[in-house]
Amino acid sequence: MPSTAKTHAIVVTGASSGIGRALALAAARERFRVLLVARRADRLESIAADIRAAGGTCATLAADVTASGAPQRIVDAAMQAFGRIDVVVNNAGAGALGNLLAIDDAAIDAQWQLHVAAPLRIARAALPQLRETHGQLVFVGSGLARVPIPNYGAYAAAKAAIRAAATQLRRELKGDGIAVTYVDPGLVATEFHAAMGTQRGNGIPAADPAAVAEAILRGINRRSAGVSGVLWQTLGTVIGEWSGTLADNALIKMAPSPSIARAPVSPSVGEEPRPKPGDEGQTFESALEPVARRMERVKLTPEFVRQILVPDADVELNEVAMRWAGMPNKNERAAMREVLDALAAAGYLQPNGDETWKVLRAAD
Repeated sequence: MPSTAKTHAIVVTGASSGIGRALALAAARERFRVLLVARRADRLESIAADIRAAGGTCATLAADVTASGAPQRIVDAAMQAFGRIDVVVNNAGAGALGNLLAIDDAAIDAQWQLHVAAPLRIARAALPQLRETHGQLVFVGSGLARVPIPNYGAYAAAKAAIRAAATQLRRELKGDGIAVTYVDPGLVATEFHAAMGTQRGNGIPAADPAAVAEAILRGINRRSAGVSGVLWQTLGTVIGEWSGTLADNALIKMAPSPSIARAPVSPSVGEEPRPKPGDEGQTFESALEPVARRMERVKLTPEFVRQILVPDADVELNEVAMRWAGMPNKNERAAMREVLDALAAAGYLQPNGDETWKVLRAAD
C-alpha cells in the first residue's frame, strides 16, 4: 500500500473482538480510515473511541453480515464516511460444534452463509469501488480448510470453500488491478472456542490477536496472495494435508468434545453464539441491546418494536417504518433496518426476501 495510506479506507467485518478488533486498531495506527462492522454496537463504539483518542479516523456499522441488504449497507457506510474503499477484510466468522452429519440443514446453511455467501456478497457489492481504487479483498480462513478435524460441524467445509473462492477471485480480478489475499490465521487467543461451546486445547499455544493482525496488515501493505498468521502452524497444516490418511488418528484425537448437538452461529469470531428461537437467555431486551443507543437517538421505543412481533406475520421494512415515523427519512429507515436485523440475529425474525421478514415468535 502506498505511503498515502492515511487517505485509504479499510472495511473490517467481525471488528468487535479478536482478530478483527486488533486489525482495526493496527490499521488505524497506520493511518488507514477504518469502517468497523459487527453486530454489537456497544463494543464497536468502545473501539472507535480508542481509535479516535489516538488520533485515528473511523466509522462504525452495527450489522449482521448475513442479513439481507447488509453488503450494500456496508458499502454505503464506507462511501458516506470516507468516499472510497481500498481494502475489504472479510473476517466475521464463528464455529459450529457437532459431527457434520449430525447437524441439521439450518446449521449447515448458517455456516455457508456466514463464511462463504456473505463474504462473496460483500465483495460483489464493493467491486465497483475496488476497481476505482485498484484495491484489495482479504478473506480470513482457517487451518481447518486444509486439515479438517472432526466435530467442527460445517465450519471446516465452509472455510475450505472460501479458501478456494479466494484463489479463484485472485485470478479473475487480476486484470482489474484488484489484489486478493487469503489469510490462514492459525490458532489465535480469541473467544472462538468458548462461543462454539467447547474449550481450546492446550497442545498448541494460541497466538496473540495483535501479532496476527500485524501479519495481516503486512500482507495488505504488500498486496500478498497469502498470509500466515503463525508460520509454523501453517507449515503444520501443510504437512497434515500432505500426510493424507496417515494423519487421521492424530487429528481425531485433536477433535473438540461436543457438549451440544449443534451450536448456533455468531456472525463474528469471538462474539456470543446466536441462540435459536426459544433458547434460554436471549430475551427481547437483550436482542435489542446492540441497537439500543441507535433507538434512543431516533426515539424508536421498545414498545413499538414489541408490537411488530406477531407470530407468523410478515414484516416489510418500508411498511413498518412508515407505521412508526409516518414519512421516515433515510436515518430513520436505516435505524429501523438495524432493529429488524438485530431481531433476526436473535431468532425473533427470519429473513424472507429482500427487506421482508417472517415473525418467528412474540416478545417475551
